[in-house]
Amino acid sequence: MTTSALFSQYLQPITAPQIANATVFSSKILSPLCNSMSTCSFDKPMEGNNKNDNKNNKKSTPRYPRKRSYGTSRKSVLKKTFNQEQVIFTAPISDDPVVAIIGGGMSGLICALNLEKRGVRSTVFDTGIHGLGGRMGTRIIDPQPLMFDHAAQFFTVTDPLFAELVNKWLDRGLAREWKGTVGNLERGQFFPFPSSPPRYIGTNGMRPLADSILSQTNMVNVVRPCWISKVEPYNGLWHLNENGKPCGKFDAIVIAHNGKCANRLLGTSGLPLIGRQMKRLELSSVWALLAAFEDPLPIPGNVEGAFVKKSDSVSWIANNTKKLLNSENGPHCWSIFSTASFGKRNKVPQENIPTATAEKVKASMLEGVETALGLTAGSLQKPFYTRVQLWTPLHYFTQKFLWKFRGAALPTNTPGVPCIFDPQGRAGICGDWLMGSSLEAAALSGISLANHIADYLQSGGTRQDEFAIGLHDEFQPLDGHDIGQFPGLDSKEQRNEAPAYQLST
Repeated sequence: MTTSALFSQYLQPITAPQIANATVFSSKILSPLCNSMSTCSFDKPMEGNNKNDNKNNKKSTPRYPRKRSYGTSRKSVLKKTFNQEQVIFTAPISDDPVVAIIGGGMSGLICALNLEKRGVRSTVFDTGIHGLGGRMGTRIIDPQPLMFDHAAQFFTVTDPLFAELVNKWLDRGLAREWKGTVGNLERGQFFPFPSSPPRYIGTNGMRPLADSILSQTNMVNVVRPCWISKVEPYNGLWHLNENGKPCGKFDAIVIAHNGKCANRLLGTSGLPLIGRQMKRLELSSVWALLAAFEDPLPIPGNVEGAFVKKSDSVSWIANNTKKLLNSENGPHCWSIFSTASFGKRNKVPQENIPTATAEKVKASMLEGVETALGLTAGSLQKPFYTRVQLWTPLHYFTQKFLWKFRGAALPTNTPGVPCIFDPQGRAGICGDWLMGSSLEAAALSGISLANHIADYLQSGGTRQDEFAIGLHDEFQPLDGHDIGQFPGLDSKEQRNEAPAYQLST
């Protein structure tokens, strides 16, 4: 089933009358966050409410006392996620609700944009020091300058909702159709793809596309660089925290990122159902090598991108100089991506890549390029500039390292739903991994969750069973390239109409 079909299957409008200030009170419990025996409207445990726990007006002791923070192992986070109590909000939804969106990639930004379209305010928190966009990253190295798309390489369009966004980019000159030849490259032979379906790129790289999404909004606040380290329910609202510093209180929260950092955030949040689904996600690790050469590489002049076949170390190469600058002149900037298996074998802590590992990875990937081009060993010209980056499931790093080396890897499995939402905890998840691993999937997920939250808020939050989505769906393996999916372009089984090029050596 295609991404578009999956989205249409789940995106059914929910008609609900406006219910202002609806209130559903929990049974009376004494919480360590409440001052006295009263109706505590921020949450309630799923089990174990015992009214006799507080008789004789004795000071209550939390039934589940605070435990020491868990370590960094997957096992400890898994245990914490599954054992925590479920938050159940009972306070009425405010007349002017605000949603916190943690993560400023494509999905989070599109979620904020579509919440505004529904009249809902939001704040986007992102760790980016240079800008928003997540994998929509473009790196410019001065003084030449050198330009690289170092994450998402291009995208395709199959869904009308995503097409609406892309058409706006095209009209504003922010995106254009990528006319350069793309295909498969295998040991000196290049097999071009047909021109259909169209492929699109950012005119000046991917980053400006991300920057444009919220450029004309007035109900969205952006906070960056900011690392949300804790979310806590209190008095009917979510309270966000950055390493002890309060970051505001919100009626609902959206988790728009993934990996170990998201797992740790959810591990103590009171959202075990969402946490369980996030823990089921499996991510690959991929190395990106940015390399600038003085002279052109020996590849046909109109070839700008290639999926590398039968290579142990390289899965994709792209000529940014031709792709982004439409120039034949040097320097020649190439983005080179490893295979997922190579990334797994050479995985290291992302925040502090050892110099020896970086040199080993660089050498191995350049050898992979050499082999893919059909060159003899040692004949590939040496680049005058290189930089390696590991796209991997994020660890819980300090801010200093996270901002510098942040980057999430690609999903290898999916539940096949457009979004996840827990109405009891007023929390949701959006991201490409819920339906695939493409920019289109990310955008559709953000749209879906925004509309779902807006419908929920409009309903007053009283019909919780009606609004639960994606909390129990099973995961299935996700097919695609090591650098992601491109809906409509299945190059793995592409029947090429054009003959193969024999590369000159």
